[in-house]
Amino acid sequence: MSPENSAEAHITIVDYGIGNVGSIANMLKRIGVPCSFARTREEIMSATSLILPGVGAFDRGMENLAERGFIGPLTEKVQGEKVPILGLCLGMQLFVESSEEGSLPGLGWINGRCVRFRPTEASPIKVPHMGWNRLNIVKEHPLVADLGDDQRFYFVHGYHVADLADEDQVALVNHGGPVPAVVGRDNVMGVQFHPEKSHRYGAKLLRNFAQFAGVALR
Repeated sequence: MSPENSAEAHITIVDYGIGNVGSIANMLKRIGVPCSFARTREEIMSATSLILPGVGAFDRGMENLAERGFIGPLTEKVQGEKVPILGLCLGMQLFVESSEEGSLPGLGWINGRCVRFRPTEASPIKVPHMGWNRLNIVKEHPLVADLGDDQRFYFVHGYHVADLADEDQVALVNHGGPVPAVVGRDNVMGVQFHPEKSHRYGAKLLRNFAQFAGVALR
């Protein structure tokens, strides 16, 4: 259930040294969504909704969260208080249990793992998966509401989540077969693409998240 709308509610972007937080903040401000950065445990604990961005390797992401002491506060907010969180690209991958890219455990908020794209003779896909793609929406969800028939989003990733429960998969993208592109379990949501680079389509999705989180647009 989404929280009640509040004039004080805003989106808190977790800055853990691995993600283009400035670009995300610029997009949110451009579409009238108030936001701030969390660079301390206390700023995470005061958040009413969260975005976890990420660019790069799985283990580096988990190491950076651990070094800053963010894993405990994030888990308390997300699993204890049920505040809405949106993971972007690597941020979404960190939600699952493990990754072939490294040896560290993930946050484990969604059952699954990350695997590398593997080109085959029958499917000689390019790795990393990079460029604009349409979503195949397989489940109604507030995050993907009213995106329009021409929606498309910008992807760049060499690994993807796998072994997800059907009920956690919201949208797929085709790259050598169906790949989870949007996941959702209660207050935990993630996208494999970069909404901050996806123009009006990404703007709409971020507005949808803000609305779910009870954030009033300015």
